[in-house]
Amino acid sequence: MTSQADFTEEEWTRLSRAPFVAGMAISLADPGGPIEAIKETAATLKTVLGAAETAGRGELVDAIARDVAVKARQRKSPLAGFKPEKGATAGVEILDELGEVNRIVSEKATPEDAAAFRDWLIDAAQEAADAAKEGGFMGFRAERVSEGEQRMLESLREVLAAPSA
Repeated sequence: MTSQADFTEEEWTRLSRAPFVAGMAISLADPGGPIEAIKETAATLKTVLGAAETAGRGELVDAIARDVAVKARQRKSPLAGFKPEKGATAGVEILDELGEVNRIVSEKATPEDAAAFRDWLIDAAQEAADAAKEGGFMGFRAERVSEGEQRMLESLREVLAAPSA
């Protein structure tokens, strides 16, 4: 069983913002307009808060989700302390951050909790990708998940793969 006590305060902060960073990766992979960004952010938040309400994703995910829900009610930014540079390097910074989070959770959590955490991050990114259609004109010829978003989802899956022994 993995709990907050297994991590430093900085590590816990990084784990807590990770689902939002994963959602941000999708938004930056194929930037649409403000409506798309809002839909993607809302989908990520729904994934996180849904985990807090329903539990059952493992001790670690449940604890992080509850912590994020408390902070959300206090109107604290879930991305506190993380602001990637604008431009082409943002995607690289996001992938680096999530790679480091994966390293932390792989070293300190039980294998089951680490796997559940990685799955949760992928779910948050997938929900963001599915939240808004991209491209087209007034919804015509738009696609649910753009090529850029699909590439980012694949990159996230690679970065969040379980480390080999």
